[in-house]
Amino acid sequence: MKLGIAGGVLAVLAVIAAIVGYSSLFTVYQTRLALVVRLGQPVKIVTEPGLNFKLPLIDSVIYVDKRILDLENAAAEVIASDQKRLVVDAFARYRINNALLFYQSVGTVDAANSRLSTLLNAALRRVLGEATLTHVVRDDRAALMARVREQVDREAAAFGITVVDVRIRRADLPAENSQAVFERMKSERKREATEFRAQGSQRAQEIRARADRDITVIIADAQSKGDTMRGEGEAERNRIFAEAFGKDPDFFAFYRSMQAYESGLRHNDTRMVLKPDSDFFRYFADPAGRPREDAKK
Repeated sequence: MKLGIAGGVLAVLAVIAAIVGYSSLFTVYQTRLALVVRLGQPVKIVTEPGLNFKLPLIDSVIYVDKRILDLENAAAEVIASDQKRLVVDAFARYRINNALLFYQSVGTVDAANSRLSTLLNAALRRVLGEATLTHVVRDDRAALMARVREQVDREAAAFGITVVDVRIRRADLPAENSQAVFERMKSERKREATEFRAQGSQRAQEIRARADRDITVIIADAQSKGDTMRGEGEAERNRIFAEAFGKDPDFFAFYRSMQAYESGLRHNDTRMVLKPDSDFFRYFADPAGRPREDAKK
């Protein structure tokens, strides 16, 4: 009977010893730090991964993530130096570099995110409030983000935190301002289009006027050359006629009379008012074309 009681007691003691031994061990993984706290007071910080020991039932272990953590900040409204309102959506990346200070100042990651969000919003308002809309949106965003990160990192050092990076995901005008800007841009584009059309119309008129002028000059030159050529042709014709008249005046007079008859005696239009003894009809009375007094002789 005594042996049975002693065996039970030993079994209970063995179980208690196992529980105590197990509770005195803890494991630190590569992605975490371990802060050992004894009765509410920090005792040591374990930074190396592996199996470690603590006092059972007295010591407690608080694990701190040593990886880079994300801070997703809510969109905040910022007024730039040119009095333009911006809705800025920013985020930050940070790392816990002092587990003891982190535990004493903020305690948890959620509390750290809340404090960092406040610091980030304040830094954004300070830095972006000194810049214009164009600098924030396009020109100097990288430099502005570097300034914000420096300010947040300097203030977050009191929490045992190092801020690795701060970025602006998006910087937009408020909805009502965006619509007003859109309408203004639309009006500006319409004005530019109207101006371009007016310039195009003016240019077209200039081209048409220059073309009309060139046409007039070309036609005038052509007419001048044509008149010159016609004059030269008529002069040459008259010269030939003069030579022909000099060689055979009778034939030339006969030829010219035939041309006169052809021009004067048209079809359905042969009315003339002439004297009966006019020389116009002398070839009708005498094929030789001699005057009537000479013909009678």
